[in-house]
Amino acid sequence: MSYRESSERLTVYRRQIAELRRKMREVQADAEPEEVRDYEFATSQGLVRLSAFFGDKADLIVIHNMGAACPYCTLWADGYNGIYHHLSSRAAFVVSSPDRPDVQKEFASGRGWRFPMVSHVNSTFAADMGFRSPSGGWLPGITAFRRDADRILRVSDASCAPGDDFCTLWHLFELLPDGADGWAPKYRYP
Repeated sequence: MSYRESSERLTVYRRQIAELRRKMREVQADAEPEEVRDYEFATSQGLVRLSAFFGDKADLIVIHNMGAACPYCTLWADGYNGIYHHLSSRAAFVVSSPDRPDVQKEFASGRGWRFPMVSHVNSTFAADMGFRSPSGGWLPGITAFRRDADRILRVSDASCAPGDDFCTLWHLFELLPDGADGWAPKYRYP
């Protein structure tokens, strides 16, 4: 197939994906929100409730990060760092992991992360949101919440994995002839 033919075919597929995303947004908009309790999280300033993360925003995005032991979660968080000021202009944003606050603080400082981090250690939050595997391990993902008076509503969620919509790196690799070609993230590169 010629370059021009493949480019035209890919354009058609991208339009189909855009249409699927539109349909997904419609389903999401029709979903009945689920009320959740006001969980407590550990921070370097002490315990903080989920409701406090909203600040002056009606919406909150919580990233379920597997912690400093996961280079993939670190890759995603590096990307969120770059768009944090854009995200936080629209919705409150926080990264939650099972790491203790002191571990989070040191790790975030070493990577230059600017977004707030909280620890769900000693909490059922991640499991209740569906981000704990049957074997007890942590799973990466995202949950969106809306504050409605004194209620906290879960309005959507998504899991994270290579090739998902939440890390542009994989989509850029898709433009290369061999894709990611076995590439895996590292904490540091030579």
